[in-house]
Order: sequence, then C-alpha cells, then structure tokens
Amino acid sequence: MGVSFIIFLFIGFFIFLSSFFTVKQQTAVIIERFGRFLSIRQSGLQLKIPIIDRIAGRVNLKIQQLDVIIETKTKDNVFVKLKVSVQFMVVKETVYDAFYKLEYPHDQITSYVFDVVRAEVPKLKLDDVFERKDDIAIAVKRELNEAMTTYGYTIINTLVTDIDPDIQVKNAMNRINAADREKTVAEFEAEASRIRIVAKAKAEAESKRLQGQGIADQRREIARGLVESVDVLNRVGINSQEASALIVVTQHYDTLQAIGADTNSNLILLPNSPQAGSEMLNNMVASFSASNQVGEMMKKGNRKKAKEETKKPDPIIEEDSEENSDE
Repeated sequence: MGVSFIIFLFIGFFIFLSSFFTVKQQTAVIIERFGRFLSIRQSGLQLKIPIIDRIAGRVNLKIQQLDVIIETKTKDNVFVKLKVSVQFMVVKETVYDAFYKLEYPHDQITSYVFDVVRAEVPKLKLDDVFERKDDIAIAVKRELNEAMTTYGYTIINTLVTDIDPDIQVKNAMNRINAADREKTVAEFEAEASRIRIVAKAKAEAESKRLQGQGIADQRREIARGLVESVDVLNRVGINSQEASALIVVTQHYDTLQAIGADTNSNLILLPNSPQAGSEMLNNMVASFSASNQVGEMMKKGNRKKAKEETKKPDPIIEEDSEENSDE
C-alpha cells in the first residue's frame, strides 16, 4: 500500500508539473486538444490540461533569412550562379495559417525564388545582370509577397548578394577591362606627348622668329653703319670704291682678331693675306655687274617673246579665210 501510494503521488506530481509550460519571447505555441486546434499561446508561463491538451508545435516569430543559390543562363548564353537572400517572418496575427497551411516554408520560398530568377535573368545580358540586380531582387520580393501572404508569412526584404559567372567568363571580363584601361592610358599618354611636341614646336618657332628678327636687325644696323662710314670717307676725299675696299679690309682684320681672341678656336680663315680684302671686293663688284647684265638680258628676252606671241595669227581665223577663198 505504501509503495502504490508513493507511485501514485509521483505520477500525480509529474502530471501537475506537465500542466505548466513556458513560451519564449518572439515565439508562439500551438495548443491542440485531442488533435484539434485549441489556442495560440504567446510568451510567458502558460497552463494546459494534462493528457487532454498538448503542444502541437512552436512557431518562430523572429525575422529569418534563407539563402538560395540558383544557376541560370543569361540572354547572351552565359551560365551564372546567383545567391539570393530572402528575409521573412511569420505575422503574429496569422500564426494559425503559417503552422497549418504550409508544411515546409523554406522549400516553398526556394521554389518561388527559382521560378522568378529563372524568368528574369534570361531576359538580361551578363553586364545588365550586374547593373540591374536590384530589379531582380524587387521582382523576387513582389512574387514572394503575393504567394506567401496566403500562408501567414511576410517578406521583409530580398537581396541578390552574389553573382558568380563561369571562371572563363570572369577571366575574359578581366582581360576586357584591362585592355580598356590600357587603351585609356595610351590615349592619355598620346595626348600628353602631342601637347609636349606642340609646345616644343611653338617654342622653337618663336625662338627662330626672334633669332631671325635679331639677325635682320643686326644686318640692318651693319648696313646703316656701312652707309655712314662711306659718307664719312667721301667727305674726306675718298671715293666710294676706295671706301668699300677700306671697309672690307677693316672687317677682314676684325674677323682675324676675333678668331685669334679665342684660345680654344681651331678655325683657319683662308686666304688671310692683305690682298684678300681687295680681291674679295673685286669679286663682289664683278658678280654684282654680271648679275645685273643677266637680269637685263632676261627682261629683253621676255619682252621680245611677248611681242612675237601678240603678232602670231589665230589658226581658226586662218582656216575660215582659206575656206572663203576656196568658195
């Protein structure tokens, strides 16, 4: 009798303890009585009738994330793997639908993601997939919301977190990008080289212009000095030819002095005799006279040729006159 009482007391105490249960925060518990839905219990200490009532299941009310990896083909026939992260949760007011209407929510969400992605990505080229991944995510979220709301789920967000083309396609894209950057570098380098060449040419042109202007000014001043020297010599009774010879000889010796002043010079002026200035002057005078004579002869020849051309009869007029004479 004592042993039976102890056993009965132990069983009663166990049944009494099983009447109480706790529900964690952000969790809902489904209570069934004889296999039929009874109630939904929220967080805290709860009570149920032992043996008659039972906990059918617990529903997580937190935001959950499901990562779905899909392999599909783009419009330009490139196979690519996409990783879509779906963030979803069970609505507190629709725990009954989430528990009783849907057996495997993760599988259902995965199926919808596969369906949407494989309908959207084949419309896009590979480059457009990278640029419009947000549009793909929005399409997935819209489709999932329409489907999963019926089962008590709400879609918080969908993200296309990874786009992974085939390794050969990756290498080709990297080569294209590298070639494009090298092309840009070459264009910039060519433009910089062109600017340097143009700037150098402008500087050289300006230098030559200034150098030529300086030489012209120098020769102009030399000529003016020679004219003044000849005028001065003429005033003292020296004629123009003698004055020119004197100036040539003076410049000749000035040149010799300038050459001798440079200790490192290896220049030799030939001829360097005193008669060299006189011979140079005679040669210059003779060459000037010869050039004047040639010019006069060319002018006379041109005038004579022009007169002959004006006197030459027109062949058409001659033919007409011959025909009239025959008639």
